[in-house]
Amino acid sequence: MAHAKLADQQCPIALPAALLGERWTLLLLRQVFLGTRRFEDFQSTMDISRSVLTDRLAELVDEGILRRVAYKDVRTRYEYRLTDKGRDLYPVMMALRDWGTRWMAPEDGASFDLHHHDCGGDVRAKVECADCGTELTARDVRVTHRPEVRLR
Repeated sequence: MAHAKLADQQCPIALPAALLGERWTLLLLRQVFLGTRRFEDFQSTMDISRSVLTDRLAELVDEGILRRVAYKDVRTRYEYRLTDKGRDLYPVMMALRDWGTRWMAPEDGASFDLHHHDCGGDVRAKVECADCGTELTARDVRVTHRPEVRLR
């Protein structure tokens, strides 16, 4: 399915997939969550071309996921910082990391670990019921479709 058609769907999975589904976009977000802020640092840690990096950063800024913040070096340059909308992607990135670690990581394990500042415990994504807090799997969930919205 073409990117434009995907973005036209009224589906809460298809719409973000149209924005985030390109591999460089997800890797760029990974770097932001790992603390990378500056263009040159993104380029050197990701081995990404300047033009692709420029395009992806601009798209994330236009979508309100990142914001540009000026800083002074020899000349004025910009850092890229997460907005509230961008920070809300953290559970999505952690769910992808958990899945990748379980099913696709090299035998020697993931390339980085995440630990809770306060207790030192491992970080993981969790899906739970908004009312009772029970942790859920796909088998625990019932899907209901709204009659006014049809998936294509």
